[in-house]
Amino acid sequence: MGRAHGVIGVDEAGRGPLAGPLCVGACLVRARLRRRALLALQGVRDCKQLTPEKRREWFSRIAREAKQGTLSVTSSFVAPSVIDRSGMAYALRLAIRRCLNRLLAAPGAALIQLDGGLRAPARYPFQETIVGGDEREPLIAAASIVAKVRRDRYMIRLAKKYPAYGFEIHKGYGTKRHYEALRRHGISEAHRRSFLKKFVARESISLSDS
Repeated sequence: MGRAHGVIGVDEAGRGPLAGPLCVGACLVRARLRRRALLALQGVRDCKQLTPEKRREWFSRIAREAKQGTLSVTSSFVAPSVIDRSGMAYALRLAIRRCLNRLLAAPGAALIQLDGGLRAPARYPFQETIVGGDEREPLIAAASIVAKVRRDRYMIRLAKKYPAYGFEIHKGYGTKRHYEALRRHGISEAHRRSFLKKFVARESISLSDS
């Protein structure tokens, strides 16, 4: 790791949905606690390979380890309006930067491991983007679970504000039920308008808020 004194795993949830925020999760372990952390995370898997119940169980375990000081955990949300205005690449960079700032990760102080396609700001010299990292690196897998569970909980809360769309079921992804709701009710403030341009043009529905 060179001069790095810890490891941070980073992953995202919500890059592809039609509605709701992007969420990036990050998990930090100090070098002196790495063996203890890896033991605590033994058997952790990428969130996409886990059932919702197993994700919640792992999330609780990760939160418990964070409370005990084995790990430091954080996440950052980026709103649909920011995604529409500045694009997904910008939203990812913004959320990753926020997470690293919240973890007080000074450049050069930690090795940052990111799931494929993600990068930390260039001022962090020790970073590696790992294809399939959420399947190969426990800290990235833990970060993926943090991001997914926190985003899912957000979408369940959002469903109470916008009950017509079924966010609590599909979490904003482009399911048949979601598209049917869009045809009936139009686009809400929770939707990513930039993701729906082709659908709007094809269906001739209103871009005004429901």
